[in-house]
Amino acid sequence: MKNFIVLIALGTAGISLAVTAKELPLVTPAKAGLSEAKLAEIDRFMERQVSDQKQAGSIVMVSHGGKIGFFQSYGLMDREAQKPMAKDTIFRIYSMSKAITTAGALHLYEAGKIGLDDEVSKYIPGFAKITVAITNGLRPPLRPVTIRDLMLHISGLTYGEGPRALKESFARLKPMESTNLAEMVEKLAQVPLAFDPESDWSYAVGIDVLGRVIEVATGKNLDDFLAKTIFQPLDMKDTSFCVPPEKLGRFAANYSRTNGTLNLIDAPANSKFARQVTLFSGGGGLVSTARDYMRFLSMIEQGGSLDGHRILNPKTVKLMSNNLLPDKAFPIYFGKEKRYGTGFGLGFAVCTEVTSWDPTAHVGEFGWDGAASTHYWISPADKLIVLTLEQIRPYQWDTERGIKKTIYDAIRK
Repeated sequence: MKNFIVLIALGTAGISLAVTAKELPLVTPAKAGLSEAKLAEIDRFMERQVSDQKQAGSIVMVSHGGKIGFFQSYGLMDREAQKPMAKDTIFRIYSMSKAITTAGALHLYEAGKIGLDDEVSKYIPGFAKITVAITNGLRPPLRPVTIRDLMLHISGLTYGEGPRALKESFARLKPMESTNLAEMVEKLAQVPLAFDPESDWSYAVGIDVLGRVIEVATGKNLDDFLAKTIFQPLDMKDTSFCVPPEKLGRFAANYSRTNGTLNLIDAPANSKFARQVTLFSGGGGLVSTARDYMRFLSMIEQGGSLDGHRILNPKTVKLMSNNLLPDKAFPIYFGKEKRYGTGFGLGFAVCTEVTSWDPTAHVGEFGWDGAASTHYWISPADKLIVLTLEQIRPYQWDTERGIKKTIYDAIRK
């Protein structure tokens, strides 16, 4: 096996340890309860991915029993500059931002600042007039959109997909091109819903709306709120809505993969993420590192706290990590792709049963991914956290599908 770095996620589920160390110490795979021989199969698979030009480079990180037993980088972070992938490379995490924003909102829920069944119009008045697109035109929704609906993606909001009236409004108003969240949500309030709240599931801009709810409830910009509430307590020092000039040397390039060929689509120096932003997209605007995001996931696995800093209570983490979808909104889907056996909690997709959609999954595992093929999952029953980072669009399943069974098999009984 190649040289690797392993880290310990201090603490056990639901227990906070009052420690001051910000870096996680190293152990061997055996001390993490993992088979070194099995982990070597990950190396071979990921190296083939690079040599076959299915990806430029990547990182795989595995935690078992509270100890990270595998942390390996592969290939290049920037092919044009011939820069090797490094352990501290900064990635566009896109929709992996959603769980962080949701955790921030749930922190406010615990503090009594927002309610899960609050109507969104309480914070964004324009939502009181939102409509639903139907065959013959528009009508009022059967009930108002709530905070819970936003978190579960059952609000009727979409990324512009749906009936004709919805598509036309979304294309005309261009909410994703707004200058800030306040402007974005005012435009979204003018776009019809694709369906009545709770009657279906659709991956949506709802977490961006949730980000604006946070701003209204706290009087702070979303970036400042997340920094104070999550990033600083968890020492997520490289997680933000942009990459500052002094860190650009660690920022990965982003590629498309078409017909087996990689093409540069976002160079680090020219990226929108290399500029200061005023629209803080809680749904897809963050950048992060393997170290930082693993600290966030470790906090979740440990019941809401890490290194003596409690972000959420265990009961709230259970709301995030258990399926809460109503039957009529189940299973989740993307176009014609129905993910049977997969539900959704307040922030994470949840495996409810093993199906042909994900035959190597374990019931109860939860996680999500990002548009540039980043992915993570936590399996509480196995005391396992897995994080994979690469920069390929559109989303590719190769890494998760290629190493998932190997990682489960690596757990020493």
